[in-house]
Amino acid sequence: MKLYRLLILLFVFVGSVSAVRAQDEKKSLATGSLFGASRKDSAITQKDTAENKVSAKKDTVAKHNPRIATKRSALIPGWGQAYNKEYWKIPIVYGILAIPAGLYFYNNSYYKKTKFAYEALFKAASPAKDSSDLALIDPQLKNLSITSLQSYRNSFRRDRDYSILWFLLAWGLQVADATVFAHLKQFDVSNDLSMELAPTFNPNTRTPGLGLTLNLKNPSRKPALTR
Repeated sequence: MKLYRLLILLFVFVGSVSAVRAQDEKKSLATGSLFGASRKDSAITQKDTAENKVSAKKDTVAKHNPRIATKRSALIPGWGQAYNKEYWKIPIVYGILAIPAGLYFYNNSYYKKTKFAYEALFKAASPAKDSSDLALIDPQLKNLSITSLQSYRNSFRRDRDYSILWFLLAWGLQVADATVFAHLKQFDVSNDLSMELAPTFNPNTRTPGLGLTLNLKNPSRKPALTR
Protein backbone atom coordinates (compact mmCIF):
# COMPACT_ATOMS: atom_id res chain seq x y z
CA MET A 1 0.00 0.00 0.00
CA LYS A 2 2.85 2.32 0.79
CA LEU A 3 4.28 1.71 -2.69
CA TYR A 4 1.00 2.67 -4.40
CA ARG A 5 0.78 5.84 -2.28
CA LEU A 6 4.29 6.82 -3.26
CA LEU A 7 3.51 6.27 -6.92
CA ILE A 8 0.33 8.35 -6.67
CA LEU A 9 2.18 11.18 -4.90
CA LEU A 10 4.91 11.01 -7.53
CA PHE A 11 2.38 11.33 -10.39
CA VAL A 12 0.68 14.26 -8.65
CA PHE A 13 4.01 16.00 -8.14
CA VAL A 14 5.08 15.51 -11.76
CA GLY A 15 1.71 16.76 -12.99
CA SER A 16 1.86 19.89 -10.85
CA VAL A 17 5.41 20.64 -12.02
CA SER A 18 4.34 20.23 -15.68
CA ALA A 19 1.41 22.55 -15.14
CA VAL A 20 3.61 25.21 -13.55
CA ARG A 21 6.08 24.98 -16.45
CA ALA A 22 3.29 25.29 -18.98
CA GLN A 23 2.02 28.42 -17.27
CA ASP A 24 5.54 29.89 -17.21
CA GLU A 25 5.99 29.15 -20.92
CA LYS A 26 2.69 30.85 -21.75
CA LYS A 27 3.73 33.92 -19.77
CA SER A 28 7.12 34.00 -21.47
CA LEU A 29 5.49 33.71 -24.88
CA ALA A 30 3.07 36.49 -24.04
CA THR A 31 5.82 38.86 -22.87
CA GLY A 32 8.82 37.31 -24.58
CA SER A 33 10.63 37.67 -27.88
CA LEU A 34 7.94 36.15 -30.12
CA PHE A 35 5.23 38.69 -29.42
CA GLY A 36 7.86 41.39 -28.97
CA ALA A 37 9.15 40.67 -32.45
CA SER A 38 5.64 40.76 -33.87
CA ARG A 39 5.09 44.11 -32.19
CA LYS A 40 8.31 45.38 -33.69
CA ASP A 41 7.27 44.10 -37.10
CA SER A 42 3.90 45.80 -36.79
CA ALA A 43 5.63 49.03 -35.77
CA ILE A 44 7.95 48.76 -38.79
CA THR A 45 4.99 48.02 -41.05
CA GLN A 46 3.13 51.07 -39.74
CA LYS A 47 6.23 53.19 -40.28
CA ASP A 48 6.61 51.93 -43.86
CA THR A 49 2.94 52.60 -44.50
CA ALA A 50 3.30 56.15 -43.22
CA GLU A 51 6.37 56.69 -45.40
CA ASN A 52 4.54 55.30 -48.42
CA LYS A 53 1.65 57.68 -47.77
CA VAL A 54 4.05 60.62 -47.56
CA SER A 55 5.80 59.60 -50.77
CA ALA A 56 2.45 59.09 -52.48
CA LYS A 57 1.41 62.58 -51.45
CA LYS A 58 4.67 63.97 -52.81
CA ASP A 59 4.18 62.13 -56.10
CA THR A 60 0.63 63.42 -56.48
CA VAL A 61 1.59 67.05 -55.92
CA ALA A 62 0.49 69.13 -58.89
CA LYS A 63 3.30 69.43 -61.41
CA HIS A 64 3.69 71.74 -64.40
CA ASN A 65 0.84 70.75 -66.74
CA PRO A 66 1.20 71.70 -70.43
CA ARG A 67 -2.56 71.42 -70.92
CA ILE A 68 -3.13 74.29 -68.52
CA ALA A 69 -0.65 76.46 -70.42
CA THR A 70 -2.39 75.64 -73.72
CA LYS A 71 -5.88 76.43 -72.42
CA ARG A 72 -4.82 79.67 -70.75
CA SER A 73 -2.93 81.00 -73.75
CA ALA A 74 -5.87 80.09 -76.02
CA LEU A 75 -8.24 82.10 -73.82
CA ILE A 76 -6.05 85.13 -73.08
CA PRO A 77 -2.79 85.89 -74.95
CA GLY A 78 0.19 85.75 -72.62
CA TRP A 79 -1.60 83.84 -69.86
CA GLY A 80 0.13 80.61 -70.82
CA GLN A 81 3.52 82.34 -70.80
CA ALA A 82 2.71 83.66 -67.32
CA TYR A 83 1.90 80.10 -66.21
CA ASN A 84 5.31 79.02 -67.54
CA LYS A 85 6.84 81.91 -65.54
CA GLU A 86 8.18 83.44 -68.76
CA TYR A 87 6.90 86.92 -68.06
CA TRP A 88 9.35 88.57 -70.43
CA LYS A 89 7.47 87.04 -73.37
CA ILE A 90 4.18 88.75 -72.56
CA PRO A 91 5.14 92.15 -74.10
CA ILE A 92 6.42 90.32 -77.18
CA VAL A 93 3.14 88.42 -77.51
CA TYR A 94 1.07 91.58 -77.37
CA GLY A 95 3.47 93.38 -79.67
CA ILE A 96 3.10 90.67 -82.31
CA LEU A 97 -0.69 90.72 -81.96
CA ALA A 98 -0.81 94.53 -82.07
CA ILE A 99 0.75 94.70 -85.56
CA PRO A 100 -2.04 92.88 -87.46
CA ALA A 101 -4.67 94.47 -85.20
CA GLY A 102 -3.40 97.95 -86.07
CA LEU A 103 -3.23 97.07 -89.78
CA TYR A 104 -6.82 95.85 -89.64
CA PHE A 105 -8.16 99.14 -88.28
CA TYR A 106 -6.05 101.18 -90.70
CA ASN A 107 -7.10 99.23 -93.80
CA ASN A 108 -10.72 98.98 -92.69
CA SER A 109 -10.88 102.76 -92.18
CA TYR A 110 -9.52 103.57 -95.65
CA TYR A 111 -11.60 100.83 -97.20
CA LYS A 112 -14.76 102.56 -95.95
CA LYS A 113 -13.52 105.96 -97.14
CA THR A 114 -12.59 104.76 -100.63
CA LYS A 115 -15.79 102.77 -100.91
CA PHE A 116 -17.88 105.83 -100.03
CA ALA A 117 -15.94 108.05 -102.44
CA TYR A 118 -16.28 105.48 -105.24
CA GLU A 119 -20.03 105.15 -104.71
CA ALA A 120 -20.41 108.97 -104.56
CA LEU A 121 -18.57 109.44 -107.88
CA PHE A 122 -20.51 106.57 -109.42
CA LYS A 123 -23.82 108.21 -108.47
CA ALA A 124 -22.65 111.56 -109.84
CA ALA A 125 -21.66 109.93 -113.15
CA SER A 126 -24.92 107.96 -113.42
CA PRO A 127 -27.86 109.24 -115.48
CA ALA A 128 -29.53 110.39 -112.26
CA LYS A 129 -26.49 112.63 -111.57
CA ASP A 130 -26.88 112.50 -107.80
CA SER A 131 -24.00 114.65 -106.50
CA SER A 132 -25.25 115.08 -102.93
CA ASP A 133 -22.50 112.90 -101.46
CA LEU A 134 -19.57 114.55 -103.26
CA ALA A 135 -19.08 117.09 -100.49
CA LEU A 136 -18.76 114.30 -97.92
CA ILE A 137 -15.78 112.65 -99.65
CA ASP A 138 -12.52 112.69 -97.68
CA PRO A 139 -10.33 115.63 -98.81
CA GLN A 140 -7.43 113.24 -99.55
CA LEU A 141 -9.59 111.34 -102.06
CA LYS A 142 -11.35 114.15 -103.94
CA ASN A 143 -8.71 114.40 -106.67
CA LEU A 144 -8.77 110.68 -107.48
CA SER A 145 -10.67 109.26 -110.42
CA ILE A 146 -13.37 106.65 -110.08
CA THR A 147 -11.01 104.00 -111.47
CA SER A 148 -8.31 104.84 -108.91
CA LEU A 149 -10.86 104.79 -106.10
CA GLN A 150 -12.04 101.36 -107.20
CA SER A 151 -8.46 100.06 -107.21
CA TYR A 152 -7.69 101.53 -103.79
CA ARG A 153 -10.94 100.16 -102.39
CA ASN A 154 -10.11 96.64 -103.51
CA SER A 155 -6.54 96.94 -102.20
CA PHE A 156 -7.58 98.12 -98.75
CA ARG A 157 -10.23 95.40 -98.51
CA ARG A 158 -7.68 92.72 -99.42
CA ASP A 159 -5.15 94.00 -96.88
CA ARG A 160 -7.86 94.15 -94.21
CA ASP A 161 -8.73 90.50 -94.77
CA TYR A 162 -5.06 89.52 -94.69
CA SER A 163 -4.60 91.33 -91.38
CA ILE A 164 -7.33 89.15 -89.85
CA LEU A 165 -5.49 86.06 -91.05
CA TRP A 166 -2.17 87.29 -89.66
CA PHE A 167 -3.83 88.07 -86.33
CA LEU A 168 -5.16 84.50 -86.06
CA LEU A 169 -1.75 83.08 -86.98
CA ALA A 170 -0.06 85.23 -84.32
CA TRP A 171 -2.59 84.05 -81.74
CA GLY A 172 -1.94 80.41 -82.65
CA LEU A 173 1.81 81.03 -82.53
CA GLN A 174 1.70 82.23 -78.92
CA VAL A 175 -0.46 79.20 -78.01
CA ALA A 176 2.12 76.89 -79.59
CA ASP A 177 4.93 78.71 -77.78
CA ALA A 178 3.23 78.26 -74.39
CA THR A 179 2.56 74.56 -75.07
CA VAL A 180 6.08 73.72 -76.25
CA PHE A 181 7.87 75.49 -73.42
CA ALA A 182 5.47 73.97 -70.88
CA HIS A 183 6.55 70.53 -72.11
CA LEU A 184 10.20 71.57 -71.88
CA LYS A 185 9.66 72.42 -68.21
CA GLN A 186 9.46 68.66 -67.54
CA PHE A 187 12.41 67.74 -69.75
CA ASP A 188 14.96 65.79 -67.73
CA VAL A 189 18.34 67.51 -67.65
CA SER A 190 19.60 65.85 -64.46
CA ASN A 191 22.63 63.61 -63.99
CA ASP A 192 20.49 60.54 -64.73
CA LEU A 193 21.18 61.01 -68.41
CA SER A 194 23.65 58.30 -69.28
CA MET A 195 24.84 56.02 -72.07
CA GLU A 196 26.27 52.58 -71.45
CA LEU A 197 27.96 49.99 -73.68
CA ALA A 198 27.56 46.35 -72.66
CA PRO A 199 28.42 43.01 -74.34
CA THR A 200 25.47 40.95 -75.60
CA PHE A 201 24.91 37.49 -77.02
CA ASN A 202 22.52 36.64 -79.85
CA PRO A 203 20.98 33.21 -79.16
CA ASN A 204 19.73 32.86 -82.75
CA THR A 205 23.07 33.31 -84.49
CA ARG A 206 25.12 32.36 -81.41
CA THR A 207 27.42 35.29 -81.94
CA PRO A 208 28.56 37.91 -79.44
CA GLY A 209 27.76 41.56 -79.93
CA LEU A 210 27.84 44.98 -78.37
CA GLY A 211 24.73 46.63 -76.91
CA LEU A 212 24.14 50.35 -76.47
CA THR A 213 21.90 51.48 -73.59
CA LEU A 214 20.78 55.10 -73.44
CA ASN A 215 18.86 56.10 -70.30
CA LEU A 216 17.10 59.38 -70.92
CA LYS A 217 14.97 59.30 -67.81
CA ASN A 218 14.27 57.03 -64.90
CA PRO A 219 10.60 55.95 -65.17
CA SER A 220 10.31 55.66 -61.39
CA ARG A 221 11.16 59.33 -61.01
CA LYS A 222 8.71 60.53 -63.62
CA PRO A 223 6.67 63.37 -62.13
CA ALA A 224 2.97 62.68 -61.79
CA LEU A 225 0.46 64.97 -63.42
CA THR A 226 -2.81 66.02 -61.91
CA ARG A 227 -5.71 67.51 -63.71
